[in-house]
Amino acid sequence: MPEERPSPDVEELRKRLAELTAEAVQNAAILKRTQERELSLLRADTLPQLLHEIVDGLRASFGLEAVSLVLLDPQHEIRHLLIAGGDRPEEFRQVSFVDSLVGLAPQLTGSLKPWLGPFVGADHRLIFPAGGELRSIALIALPRKDRAIGALCLGSGDPVRFTRHHGTDFLAHLGAIVGLCVENAINRARLLRAGITDFLTGWHNRRYLQQRIKEELGRAQRRNGSVACLMIDVDRFKGINDAYGHLVGDHALREIAQRIEGQIRSMDTAARFGGDELAVLLPDASVTEAVALAERIRSTIAGEAMTLAPGTSRIVTVSIGAAALAPSRYDGDLAALASRLLADADAALYRAKALGRNRVQAGAG
Repeated sequence: MPEERPSPDVEELRKRLAELTAEAVQNAAILKRTQERELSLLRADTLPQLLHEIVDGLRASFGLEAVSLVLLDPQHEIRHLLIAGGDRPEEFRQVSFVDSLVGLAPQLTGSLKPWLGPFVGADHRLIFPAGGELRSIALIALPRKDRAIGALCLGSGDPVRFTRHHGTDFLAHLGAIVGLCVENAINRARLLRAGITDFLTGWHNRRYLQQRIKEELGRAQRRNGSVACLMIDVDRFKGINDAYGHLVGDHALREIAQRIEGQIRSMDTAARFGGDELAVLLPDASVTEAVALAERIRSTIAGEAMTLAPGTSRIVTVSIGAAALAPSRYDGDLAALASRLLADADAALYRAKALGRNRVQAGAG
């Protein structure tokens, strides 16, 4: 008796079952890798470590051609927190800090649900600048309190790796975990910064500055570079306090700090060294460059009167000392070098004050 052949409908069902089984196996493997990666994200101690775990860790775990992270940062707080910790935002090449998600990609606006589909250069080049080899992508919102604080973007060279037919539950879960981890890391960085920040100016304090000088000297040592420092003192500041009171003196100090901030680079570190003495650390700068910046700061502060009391304005001036160091590879005691740089800048400051104030003097460099 001849063997009965399955009907076309049965063959189609078997084929479909095999496809679903293969997809289920693939999803189970992805889910396992996702859970392992989630544990790594949750264990990240610092914001920089978390960013590396998100970008590099997910790309390696999932075998992807590209992973990028978009973070909403309209007030530049995240970038400032990174800088405060000694890191530079531009070093995180696959992380974008943006004022708004609008305009980055059509699929990133209005929905917290992951979007899976083909990579289209015209739509997605802003989130995947080097996306020439990408064929399919997943855009995953990072939800916190019913809004997106950013997006996790996964890119593959396989055109069917991410399609609208794939389930998105585990990707949505991953996005929620990443969003939670980012928020927690930012909060931890805020707490850490609170312990190293001067409440009056919003700048760092002396203890933080001394640590940063050692770090930047170490960086300069590796790169054969130099580090400069400015010491800034408000001229006759005691007279302001005596004449108008300490609250007015505090206001003047804040105004001076704001004017200085308008002149320095994002990579520079400003600190309140003590009382009315301020300091600015300048990575990758020579004493000549430090003096040029110091002169801009001096003229900016002296160039416009400050309102100290209703109906009363006054020109306030500063004296500035500048110094720089270029550590050699044989210099082993970075703490001693940091102290020397501060001492050189401080000595230059006192020369500026001795010569009549409202001027810049250069020290060693």
